[in-house]
Amino acid sequence: MSAQVRAALRRFKVMAVVVGIGLLILCLELVLHYGFGNESLAWWSPIHGMLYMLYLVSTVDLGFKVRWPMRKIVGVMLAGVVPFFSFVMERKVAREVESRGADILTG
Repeated sequence: MSAQVRAALRRFKVMAVVVGIGLLILCLELVLHYGFGNESLAWWSPIHGMLYMLYLVSTVDLGFKVRWPMRKIVGVMLAGVVPFFSFVMERKVAREVESRGADILTG
């Protein structure tokens, strides 16, 4: 696996975990806001939006480097909007890219 792909994968993995945790905090913020009228986490929404944008950029970066079709890139991007799914996709994508890298090195 090239150093560029390895770096892109590392960025993607970090952003997938950060966005997954951020989405869980956002869900908590929504429950507090709409369920209890508590505004204590209202500041989190715009921060999560910026983190999600970074996740999108890291997904496109990785997708272009490993030559995914656009449909797959969009599918991985959408994983960041479903609670817990970004964690699942992070593992799946990491395994796939790492195994492709091993195949390239040995093949």
